Amino acid sequence: MIKNFAKRKFIVTTFAFFIFFITLLFPSNTKPNQITKNYITGTKQAIYLLNKNDYVSRTEVIVNKNETIKLAEELISYLTLDSKKQIYIPEIFSPIIPKDTKIISIDLQDHLLKINFSKEFLTIPSAYEEKIIECLIYTLTELDDVEGLLILVEGKLLEQYPNSHKRLPHILTRDIGINKIIQIDNIAGVSKTTTYYLANENNISYYVPITLLQNTNKDKVEIVIERLKTNPHLETNLRSYLNANAELNSYELLEEEIKLSFNEALFEGLKSEDLKEQLQYSIALSLKDTLNVKTVTLLT
Repeated sequence: MIKNFAKRKFIVTTFAFFIFFITLLFPSNTKPNQITKNYITGTKQAIYLLNKNDYVSRTEVIVNKNETIKLAEELISYLTLDSKKQIYIPEIFSPIIPKDTKIISIDLQDHLLKINFSKEFLTIPSAYEEKIIECLIYTLTELDDVEGLLILVEGKLLEQYPNSHKRLPHILTRDIGINKIIQIDNIAGVSKTTTYYLANENNISYYVPITLLQNTNKDKVEIVIERLKTNPHLETNLRSYLNANAELNSYELLEEEIKLSFNEALFEGLKSEDLKEQLQYSIALSLKDTLNVKTVTLLT
């Protein structure tokens, strides 16, 4: 009996080993050449990058810093070519700061962010020298504590564009404009308005702000609303969903808030809540930039 038991134990053990060996011959659910991508987690933060048409565009990235200086450094990393953060940017966008550019120092005082870059910053091609300034200003002034920038290179204040040598203000704010269209005959009576249009590529929606400089005495709120009723001729993929029948009945401009009253055609033709929300964002972003207000309220 002991001999038969030992024989059965040997057979069971041999069979179990055989099954284990067979499982090694078959592939598991994980492919041997499959690369697992590590996704970063955090909160969304607005950033301005170049789209494929070289327009400075507003989108969002994931950040995991909270303190203003650290968050600014993280956003600058997103804006820098070949940085560790670039892999997290959708392919329809591209960074703009020249690769190998370093932050020598960064400081925040009285809502003014002072950034000292290494000399690589000046290697920006001439076609992008204005866009790099726009990307930095608009990205970093999205931060609650930042109202303007001081840009230095190797400790020296950047007082002009690197290639064209056109003068730059010492303190850089959104007054500089973005994706500018200039329609002026003289420097007197120049009106500046910024309108945010919607774009969509590869199922990614984002906004493209266009600053218009023109000689006019027309009300800025009216200019923005009228521009949002028509699609710009710059790019066919830029859109505005404000119906042509929408009328601005009145508005009230307070210190940091504007309240606008529209007729019932404000959301006419927009069946999805997403499109309605995108339209509201277009109006709000446009008026916040144009009038420097913090709150936009729409009433119908």
